Amino acid sequence: MTASSTVIPAPAQPTLAVSGDSRGFPVRRIWCVGRNYLEHVREMGNDERQPPFFFAKHADMIAPDGVTIPYPPLTKDMHHEVELVVALQSGGLNIAAERALDCVYGYGVGIDLTRRDLQQASRKKEQPWEIGKSFDQSAPCGALVPAATIGHPTTGRIWLSVNGTERQGGDLAQMIWNVPEIIAKLSQQVALGAGDIIMTGTPAGVAALQPGDVIACGVDGIGTLNVTIGPAL
Repeated sequence: MTASSTVIPAPAQPTLAVSGDSRGFPVRRIWCVGRNYLEHVREMGNDERQPPFFFAKHADMIAPDGVTIPYPPLTKDMHHEVELVVALQSGGLNIAAERALDCVYGYGVGIDLTRRDLQQASRKKEQPWEIGKSFDQSAPCGALVPAATIGHPTTGRIWLSVNGTERQGGDLAQMIWNVPEIIAKLSQQVALGAGDIIMTGTPAGVAALQPGDVIACGVDGIGTLNVTIGPAL
């Protein structure tokens, strides 16, 4: 699309870095899995018998590795949630779990930043979660590593520390739904496509962040992500 074909300048295409490649991965949509680690379900006081579910963030909420993110407005209780990120190179409707990994381009590390107080207030009012989950720079993501390089990890330590102290720790093997199951289930409700990324849920240990906090997180064998929380704008 050229500049002359739109009535206002077209927005920039959000992208993720790719390890070992100067080219970026264009992000189409961001899907997130809620309640996909049992201990996190329990720490949030939710019914562990309920299956995982999906919500979305906007693609332009991506933030790169090493960025300083201003503490967001309207909240006094922003939490960190480290997650395995799955990036898709193809998609479709009703994808069979047996062929779901064919759709995967690669993997990375992300953080689902959450305005917990607003999320919980919305839940009590039976209103949508967007105000708690979807805000500027609420989806920091590190560089993707192609599946052609590392395969499709099913185990591996996932962790997050704040100011040098570990807060979250778990293993990919603890996910209630694994990656093929996530892709298959999500594709039943929406047609997935190349450029979609999926944040696959967080282990236990979520907690509040403050301006000045330095976050380091990672998934062993995949990569790391570092983010600083800055003062409110």
